[in-house]
Amino acid sequence: MSKPHIVIIGSGWAGFYLAEYLSTTLYDITIISPRRTSSFTPLLASAACGLFSFYLAEEPVRSKSRKCRFLKANVTSISFPSKTLHCAPAFDDDTDPITNQPFTLSYDYLILAPGCIPNTFNTPGVAEHALFMKNVSDAMATRKLLFDLLEKASLPTCSPSRKSELLHVAIVGGGPTGVEITAELDDLANHELRDLYPDVAPYLHISIYDVAPNILGAYDRKLHEYANERLVRRHVAVETNTRIEMVDGEALWVKGNGRVPYGMLMWVTGNKATDLVMGMRDVRRSEQGLVRILTDNHLRVFKENDSEDVWDGVFALGDAADIDGQSLPTTAEVAVQKAKYLVQLFNSGSKASFNVAASMPFTYTEKQLVSYIGSRDGIIAGRGDREGWTGRSAWLAWRSGSVMWTRSWRNRIVILLTWVLNWIFGKEIAKM
Repeated sequence: MSKPHIVIIGSGWAGFYLAEYLSTTLYDITIISPRRTSSFTPLLASAACGLFSFYLAEEPVRSKSRKCRFLKANVTSISFPSKTLHCAPAFDDDTDPITNQPFTLSYDYLILAPGCIPNTFNTPGVAEHALFMKNVSDAMATRKLLFDLLEKASLPTCSPSRKSELLHVAIVGGGPTGVEITAELDDLANHELRDLYPDVAPYLHISIYDVAPNILGAYDRKLHEYANERLVRRHVAVETNTRIEMVDGEALWVKGNGRVPYGMLMWVTGNKATDLVMGMRDVRRSEQGLVRILTDNHLRVFKENDSEDVWDGVFALGDAADIDGQSLPTTAEVAVQKAKYLVQLFNSGSKASFNVAASMPFTYTEKQLVSYIGSRDGIIAGRGDREGWTGRSAWLAWRSGSVMWTRSWRNRIVILLTWVLNWIFGKEIAKM
């Protein structure tokens, strides 16, 4: 007797966890994703700035211990009544005819976890000229560009004014990702780069631009004001209430300030729905803000009408989905907790059959927000009656939390050993 077929769309936090822990004894499992690796997003900024090797910030979907089928493809549309997926191979700029041949795939259970893509807010020039921070390829591109800019600025023909332009790092987005990238770059600039590039490192300066009235808006006023004050003290320009009108290869145009030259532009302003989610007309979706697939509290996908009808065998989680009426944040923590819930639900089934409606609904356990703000300083949000706190203990909490996001003890040990070696001998910048 054949086993029920589970298809997982996406290899991010939720999709990868499901592939790791769903029972292959009970189910045949297929993962469809355009990326063959799953990135540990909290580690990307650290990897980009040389705290450890890039391979430690991602893990391959294929594994000898993971008995799942993987297809490097995009799902272009879904027929929920017939339980059929329409797919296209995901090989950019590949002229081999086989990469242009679409295919279909049937499922018994479908788990939607396609994630999101960076939101450029249709700002002209961003897609062509900005760097993002969604995967290891982005982190590698960031490191390469930074050191290319340092080498250009070191040339004898480069004037002081041009050095300042080349070594201006403009970061658009004042949320945790933008601030943590700023923190890691600032640490790098004030330590290793001053030794290796003594003539040009002082020209490196960082600006954070955000349309909101303050950075780190998820934290209370005391904490985000503390972060702002500390960054400004380290000569980071924090530009809030700022709108970027357009971008070209050398400058961004700031409303009210005009043209601002840059050498590296990082765009970390938030997410928008993928083409797959935007094209779904037969599921209920959120109507305000980020477009997300709406589910019940068992993570089953609602049909497009206003009734409580759900699609048979279809579940959704991760950044692309939300429980109707709850509005949970788009974080790795939420994605993993939902994935754990589905793993327990599926694996508890007797002979791969279970009663979803009779199971306990999903409940989210909120964890404290932690952010690194540079110079071994951090902030931790309060919870309940307990106030948040700052300082080195917050930084240590963030660092230890980052290590635990990796999915193997081998990687955790290597990261810890690398940090110890960096502390003793400094970062191996020469190998970047």
